[in-house]
Amino acid sequence: MTSRERLLAVLKGEIPDHVPVMPDLSNMVPAKMTGRPFWDIYLYQDPPLWRAYIDCVKYFGFDSLWDAYHVSIPLDSNMPDPGIKTAIVYKSEDRLITQKFENIGGKRRWHGSVDVYYRDNPPNHGVAPHAVRLPDEPDKFELVENVRQHPKGEELLKILKSELGDRGLLGVTCGTSSLIGGEKAIYDFSENPEKYYELRDRLLDYYEKVFMKVLSFECRPDFISTGASGTLINQTPQTFRELALPIVKKMTALAKRHGFFSHIHSCGPEAELVRICAEETDLTVIDPLEIPPMGDCDLKELKKLYGHKLVLKGNLHTTKVMLHGSVQNVTDAAKKAIDDAAQDGRFILSTGDQCGRDTPFENLFALIETAKTYGKYNY
Repeated sequence: MTSRERLLAVLKGEIPDHVPVMPDLSNMVPAKMTGRPFWDIYLYQDPPLWRAYIDCVKYFGFDSLWDAYHVSIPLDSNMPDPGIKTAIVYKSEDRLITQKFENIGGKRRWHGSVDVYYRDNPPNHGVAPHAVRLPDEPDKFELVENVRQHPKGEELLKILKSELGDRGLLGVTCGTSSLIGGEKAIYDFSENPEKYYELRDRLLDYYEKVFMKVLSFECRPDFISTGASGTLINQTPQTFRELALPIVKKMTALAKRHGFFSHIHSCGPEAELVRICAEETDLTVIDPLEIPPMGDCDLKELKKLYGHKLVLKGNLHTTKVMLHGSVQNVTDAAKKAIDDAAQDGRFILSTGDQCGRDTPFENLFALIETAKTYGKYNY
């Protein structure tokens, strides 16, 4: 089977030739493999992250369930607002810090946050200037220039599907599993709940329109992504039910009705989210099913309870096993995951969230090889 055929079989509830395998190599490893400063990828789009990711898929040869939550596929083909400029307000060998501004009434108005780009790590966005020892308005700056422009919308989707080919399946973001992100929003929700109920209703309408736009494409994705990082970190299960579950239910139902698969990525505690999605939505696949202490998932137990309803994707520890473990540690952990969840299909061997920048390549190859050999199904 090709990777595409293998993943399609699993998502349909069929048995493939072997367990599909997809370590989460969404950002850091592909960016490092370019040999370029990370700000080239994230700020200057030279190359864009999607190009680095495709090269990574080809190099390692894994089965790519390309979740657009991690490696964005912009559906909006509109150009950025030309009135908003981006300036470099700090530069060193290790960091670039940018801040946006616009001219209003003949006066330069600076946005209230900055973006920090690193030489060897992904950026931090929306940082308060004082947190990086900068004034709210810079004393000196230089405009960001020579940012490479790339296709967006359906034009980009066509390029990516062609480039990915039989190496996997391609998804686009159409929904979310969290409306609350971070400590400030948690407090804000407790004081202004109606604001978030109104946001939920607007997003229900917005994501349905996005879905209908995708449906009109001649070149369509294979699935939709409707997850969010740390769904049950910033939300209680009850808050999730009130705010985000209506979105997940609507988008997964639309996907099923129109022949798309659906996917949720949500790192952190996730066991209750798996239960809710299995029992109350039309979701196809969920990941990364992290183990303690980052998460609360027992892969064997989740397979027993929900493996007939959901495709489970996970869940080797990204630091203890993948980053710091030996090849034998990776092989042993991969075999255990296969033993726990691969019976009768509906399982994709993966990692419990994104692999760190310095994850040894031999560990990644060991994970992939174990799926191909130990994870082989006997027909």
